[in-house]
Amino acid sequence: MTAAAPAQLDHLVVAARTLDDGVAWCRATLGVEPGPGGAHPLFGTHNRLLRLDSVDHPRAYLEIIAIDPPVRPQRAPSLKRWFDLDDPALQARLAQQGPQLVHWVAAVPDLAAATAAWAALGIDRGPALAASRPTPDGLLQWQITVRDDGQRLFDGALPTLIQWGDTHPSARMAGAGLTLRSLHLQHPQADRLQQALAAIGLTGVAASAGPARLTTRLSGPDGQERCLTHPLLAAGNPSFP
Repeated sequence: MTAAAPAQLDHLVVAARTLDDGVAWCRATLGVEPGPGGAHPLFGTHNRLLRLDSVDHPRAYLEIIAIDPPVRPQRAPSLKRWFDLDDPALQARLAQQGPQLVHWVAAVPDLAAATAAWAALGIDRGPALAASRPTPDGLLQWQITVRDDGQRLFDGALPTLIQWGDTHPSARMAGAGLTLRSLHLQHPQADRLQQALAAIGLTGVAASAGPARLTTRLSGPDGQERCLTHPLLAAGNPSFP
């Protein structure tokens, strides 16, 4: 079963212990200042954003995200935040090692069709939630798949799925001079991971067998290439059944 239309790489997710940590990491690692982001009342998180230039992924951007400590998520207390941000193992690693590339998100034109395609493969990506955040230009709205346990699946190598409303956030982002060269997935179940990506029509992202890891190559405004690569670990994170 294949989703009605192809998916595209939407954005890369860099998790940080605090948003200030993430901003400092961005300056030191990428050599640029992250642009403005916003708050996510549903999950009690906030972010900063950077547009990425890419021929293959024209709306790609990088998200630096962290828990916003004073904010209580609007979700029920028994439900976890997205991207494993409540996972103690991930929190400990962010505190010890600093901000890290931990996940990625794929945009689909029909979220119901994409989740059905994965359900046919035995993948429960989670329910589609309606989310939004205010911006100076109005309310930014989207639907996104988030499991009740907040887990990313395939240790973070399988993307979260998103369907945007009328406006995509990259349309409002100023260029930062960063170019996305590639995203590579590594996972012990690479064949099944690739099968899942093919089921939603996603191309341009390679997967190979090995310990779970995400690697992306970016070139900065100075022309220098930067490689972000981190092992993907999360306590109790299920892979493909």
